[in-house]
Amino acid sequence: MDITQILGYIGALLIGVILGLMGGGGSILTVPLLVYFLGLDAVMATGYSLFVIGSSALFGVIQKHRKGLVDFKIGLAFSFPSFVAVYSCRRYIVPNMPSDILKIGEFILTKDMAIMVFFALVMFMAAFSMIKKRKELQTKTPQPYYKTFIQGVIIGLVTGLIGAGGGFLYVPALVIWAGLPMKKAVGTSLVIVAINSLIGFLGDVQTISVDWPFILTFSAFTILGILLGGYLSKFISNKKLKKSFGYLILLMAVYILYKEIL
Repeated sequence: MDITQILGYIGALLIGVILGLMGGGGSILTVPLLVYFLGLDAVMATGYSLFVIGSSALFGVIQKHRKGLVDFKIGLAFSFPSFVAVYSCRRYIVPNMPSDILKIGEFILTKDMAIMVFFALVMFMAAFSMIKKRKELQTKTPQPYYKTFIQGVIIGLVTGLIGAGGGFLYVPALVIWAGLPMKKAVGTSLVIVAINSLIGFLGDVQTISVDWPFILTFSAFTILGILLGGYLSKFISNKKLKKSFGYLILLMAVYILYKEIL
């Protein structure tokens, strides 16, 4: 094991600590870590990220369920259209995207570049949601299921393309569209993230060669970090940490755009 892999595992541990401290958000750093630090291509990194996030979220579901903060019925109903979209994206859309998507003069937009640029744009959205001081989301009467189905498909496609859990998208969706209180929405979102990510990864297993020792070790360090972060959360302010982490994601998004475009 070389120094780069060791530092990569330390990065996985830190991602887990962030997840444990804030209950979400940290997973969005998994893909940049795999691409820019460990040297994986964007397709493999987003696939590996789905496994890491899915296994971590599954662990989180167990923790939240013990506290009575998971609505499995709504979680499963919302996850169905999402996991179909995620699986289809990873199994059919991503593998069949052309290597060179667009050519303008000497500029070539490759598949890896397009995925990472789109990832950076989603990171901007995530950073904005963490930094902006907003009013508490208000629960509403649950909307008709066909609307939830369409919204689930859209979020699932985004998740499939970037290999991130999408918790920052699912939580407000569950509050506003499904009428769940905030704490229960956070716990329920983990059900959706776990199902979507792991089923999405199954689509990758059929198209890429998986380094199982690496991905299982990386995931184990992330879960260990979640345990550590859960303990540290007793002493650290979640709100202040979330805003600071939002700025970190913002800087990472700018860095990704710089690396891919310039």
